[in-house]
Amino acid sequence: MRLTVIGTGYVGTVHAACMADIGHEVLGIDIDAERIASLSAGHAPVHEPGLSELLARTVRSGRLRFTTSLAQGSRFARTHFVCVGTPQRPDGKAADLRHVDAVIDGLVPHLRPGSLVVGKSTVPVGTAARLGRRVATAASDCQVAWNPEFLREGSAVHDTMHPERIVVGVTSERADAVLRRVYGHMLRAGAPYFRTDPATAELVKVASNSFLAAKISFINAMAEVCEAAGADVRLLARAVGADSRIGPRFLAPGLGFGGSCLPKDIRAFTARAEELGANEVVALLNEVDRINTRQRARTVELARKLVDGDFTGRRIGVLGASFKPGSDDVRDSPALAVAEAMQDEGAHVRVHDPEALDSARAARPGLGYALDVHKACEEADLVLHLTAWPEYGRLDPAALAAVVRRPLLLDARNALDEESWRAAGWHLHALGRPLRHEADLAVDGVS
Repeated sequence: MRLTVIGTGYVGTVHAACMADIGHEVLGIDIDAERIASLSAGHAPVHEPGLSELLARTVRSGRLRFTTSLAQGSRFARTHFVCVGTPQRPDGKAADLRHVDAVIDGLVPHLRPGSLVVGKSTVPVGTAARLGRRVATAASDCQVAWNPEFLREGSAVHDTMHPERIVVGVTSERADAVLRRVYGHMLRAGAPYFRTDPATAELVKVASNSFLAAKISFINAMAEVCEAAGADVRLLARAVGADSRIGPRFLAPGLGFGGSCLPKDIRAFTARAEELGANEVVALLNEVDRINTRQRARTVELARKLVDGDFTGRRIGVLGASFKPGSDDVRDSPALAVAEAMQDEGAHVRVHDPEALDSARAARPGLGYALDVHKACEEADLVLHLTAWPEYGRLDPAALAAVVRRPLLLDARNALDEESWRAAGWHLHALGRPLRHEADLAVDGVS
């Protein structure tokens, strides 16, 4: 089939390259001419495992091309995927749909009869119906369907090629048939396929993200109880997660979630639920958001306690800048929020990250950065582990101890091997875990 993918950011680039790789002819469209030129040369716009190789391969094959022209896209195909961003509005919690609306406004004058516009952007429920009325004013039998994406940064290529489910919100048999043909490769491999109405498809995405966010906030709320009770949240999470009705995934206690999806999606869902009068959902999601944001403050509070209640003049080494491992995305990064909060209180902060230093420098230019872990921690009074990159789990604790001023570590992700770090002389602390020795808070003068 011939397809267009409108919007060549994270979701659009991955979708376009994967669709071309399974045999479709794909034309990627974006208003950013510089990005289009880079993509046409086979260069991925983001760090995502496997994407660079996939993009280069599909561009070389000729099945994937790029343009800035919606008119050219309409001449090229009758099936158009909309993959532009829907960030949080600057004046509130609701999703900003300007980019989605701009695509529809630009595409409608060029649509050919029988065109299908397929939304993949995360939008408030009711958006597809509103856009459908606009698209219906174009050429005959033009329709809108909604096909939400469920990509995880760090495994987006795999998630697209081997989806856990495909959800399509359609209003006709023809739209359903088109999307079954688009995803035929995945369906033949056994991917579950859910045909719904557009409103349900829109809600599936935000409901899924809200549930995952609620699991994370739940275990972090339990971490605070564990601290007060002298219990260990890691052991609690393992035992709770062993229940097959609950499962262990997303029960990782620590600094909480960030990124471009979960925070803004639950806030946009809250705003839409409030508009619809679903007040119980509003209360639930507001609390999920509050607990998650509170984890950042709690991390700063514990770090402050570990340096005798005052960051002024303290040297802090920070391990991690991206909001999660496997990505260079620093949007709403908990790690950078904590680093900046400590620096605002007078600390000298130096941040390391395996992939996200350029993104972090652009987002938070006032922080210090280091290309080498040991340089980031040199003469540090405290080291914070804020992003759970596998590289940090493979560090030599003894070698790192040799460069710091105090072997004092706050593992805000509960991901490092406690015994090996303690054996190397480190005093390790974490959210939701009791202190093993009261003397740990009096290391080299720290009380």
